[in-house]
Amino acid sequence: MINKQQYITVSGDMWDSVAYKIWGNEMYTDKLIKSNLQYKNVFIFPAGITLNIPGIETKTSADLPPWKQVVL
Repeated sequence: MINKQQYITVSGDMWDSVAYKIWGNEMYTDKLIKSNLQYKNVFIFPAGITLNIPGIETKTSADLPPWKQVVL
């Protein structure tokens, strides 16, 4: 389950898969872990764990290098 401040895990979720579900990119995994240090040693989550979702600054297409920019 996803909302803007919390994510409730489903059985089998891992840090990187949760980051991908929330932000569409695994590169934010470290920020997710830092916001949920009580679970830092968990690798595969059981169902029902509530994780806090930190606010992040996402990049727009104009912030990306030319080869990654979206052409409209």
